[in-house]
Amino acid sequence: MIVPRDELLDALVHRADLDGLVRLVDDCCASGDWARLRRLRDAARHAVGTGRQLWPAATLAEYRLALLAPAEWAAGVLDEESGRFTIGPLTEVVAQRHTWAELAPLLEPGPRAAFVAHERALRGEAIDPASTAALPDVLDLPYALAAWEPAYPLATYSDAGGEFPAPPTPDAWEEVHPPASTPEVLDDDVVELAVDQLVEPWTASSNGHVEVVAVGGDAAGALRALGVHRARWSPLRPADALAWLAWAGASGGAHGRRRGAASGRFGALWLVAALVDALDDWPLPMDELGELVAARRWWWWDAHEPATGWQLQLVVEDPAEGLAWAISARDAA
Repeated sequence: MIVPRDELLDALVHRADLDGLVRLVDDCCASGDWARLRRLRDAARHAVGTGRQLWPAATLAEYRLALLAPAEWAAGVLDEESGRFTIGPLTEVVAQRHTWAELAPLLEPGPRAAFVAHERALRGEAIDPASTAALPDVLDLPYALAAWEPAYPLATYSDAGGEFPAPPTPDAWEEVHPPASTPEVLDDDVVELAVDQLVEPWTASSNGHVEVVAVGGDAAGALRALGVHRARWSPLRPADALAWLAWAGASGGAHGRRRGAASGRFGALWLVAALVDALDDWPLPMDELGELVAARRWWWWDAHEPATGWQLQLVVEDPAEGLAWAISARDAA
């Protein structure tokens, strides 16, 4: 097929007119000219190789195609080279307005397709098992939520950007007085690594800091081992604690790269498996994992400091084994 020459697009690329290209992206979206928007993306991407710094236009075009264009055009930007600089992974962006049933026939059965299916499952779509049979097990999780899982926090994308709400902050506070002496601190590299991986964008690509401590004792003792002398906490239902973990795992923090809700869910459940010393058995049956989550006690805590930036402050207690963990992860705005 012969593509007609687009003199305006050629001129904007030749002049490296980024503002003009952004206006043209808007015009294409307003008129539904997805073919031209795709040509703009391709031309801007190619121009980067000639020294013209037009990658913001290419990124914007990819994002708008994934978010707004019909499925056949949106699927076309779900390749390994696209979406590197978008505000969220295109597998999550495309899942907001397109169903897996629409996208599945259009996608190669690779990792990106698997992530799209997981994102759609988190948004409530019933995924036909036959449609995922050829997909790689990128997360080793079912394409459906278990009854005990929460409604995970989901991103909302728009033309102008995205909103990434956190779960509601607890408000049933109780004073907690950590013991005067520190209980036995345990080496738990497995849990520490799982927490580090959960919030890696906060620390590796932003200004974040994370501390994890495990003790032989109770939840108050875990806070003492973390260096906390005065605190308050609010009990969490296991599902609410899981929602917080998944939100943190999906987030990029202040300056890091957002990984998406599907990755957040995986990171949360992986951490739970680490807490119950079951990583060697991964993937666990979901019913069994739910029982293990429910057998732990969970709190959100703070040291009476104002909430700023990104925070994950949990205490977990295993009363049957006499173990507890305290987690403090923060990233400043």
